[in-house]
Amino acid sequence: MNIFRLAGDMTHLASVLVLLLKIHTIKSCAGISLKTQELYCIVFATRYLDIFTDYISLYNTVMKLIFLGSSFSIVWYIRRHKIVRRSYDKDQDTFRHLFLLLPCFLLALLIHEKFTFKEVMWAFSLYLEAVAILPQLVLLQRTRNIDNLTGQYVFLLGGYRALYILNWIYRYFTEPHYVHWIIWISGLVQTLLYADFFYYYFQSWKNNAKLELPA
Repeated sequence: MNIFRLAGDMTHLASVLVLLLKIHTIKSCAGISLKTQELYCIVFATRYLDIFTDYISLYNTVMKLIFLGSSFSIVWYIRRHKIVRRSYDKDQDTFRHLFLLLPCFLLALLIHEKFTFKEVMWAFSLYLEAVAILPQLVLLQRTRNIDNLTGQYVFLLGGYRALYILNWIYRYFTEPHYVHWIIWISGLVQTLLYADFFYYYFQSWKNNAKLELPA
């Protein structure tokens, strides 16, 4: 494992911890899209089908369990917690996220590394993760005013994939025959979706102003 992969994993973990901190301590999910969180549940559930069959390392298994457990617990908090669910803005979080599932699944059937159930589901999870942030970004544009923890959560979530791109570049130049177009293209698309958010995030940081996205 290289430093870029480790930094990406830790940034991803930090994003989850920031979101759980917001939900558990403040008892609020204001500004958080339930639709995006539900998509992440599907992403991790379909990506980690090998968790009980293929052992890679303790680190790998622990990280998989963390992302699976945290994703489903966040959805539970927003849907079921008697206090947290009151702050969920259902009227603004209206992105039809289920419409993303079929195109991603069809793409996975067409473009995959091997035509096996686990490999198709793995490809599906990559394509779905690339667009899973869309409901969250749309919600932030509608609400405009974004609290610090929500802004940090989205920034870290986008930063993790950007660091993974550096990891792929590093591995391409240091490992023979390291070519994974499906991962590269889906990761690039995912990172590009954050470009607008990154711009306004850095502008607010530079000007020491509250983060706001244009409607």
